[in-house]
Amino acid sequence: MADFAGVLAAFSASLFCGAASYISLVEHPARLECGGELAATEFQPSYRRAARMQVTLALVSTLAAITAAAMGGLWLWLLGGALIFAVIPFTFLAIMPINRQLQATGLKKHSSATFVLLEQWGRLHAIRTAMSLLACLIDFAVLVVD
Repeated sequence: MADFAGVLAAFSASLFCGAASYISLVEHPARLECGGELAATEFQPSYRRAARMQVTLALVSTLAAITAAAMGGLWLWLLGGALIFAVIPFTFLAIMPINRQLQATGLKKHSSATFVLLEQWGRLHAIRTAMSLLACLIDFAVLVVD
């Protein structure tokens, strides 16, 4: 069971990392290239859909990592689990204030302030992506060693 939990932790973290990387490296830069108004319009449904998937993957990975450690696996599972879990409070504390502004009904989508918010969001999302990559690397390293 510990082996399955470890594989599930690594798999979920890698799915999260892949999705986050795609958003940071492909989708968001392409969105910005289209200009502020279109970028802000596309951001709203894209974020809503991605958020559900990513929070689920982060929680599954975290719980699986805790399970792997609790069932006799290396303590390093807890480090990977803590890192992937950390994207959740990071999102709530650092990214959510920007999300709320970008999803507000009175948002002036064509304004330069909106474009600045989108650029800020992209930089913060890149931090999330890096956190998930580190968690994923730790998980796969532990899979090899454990």
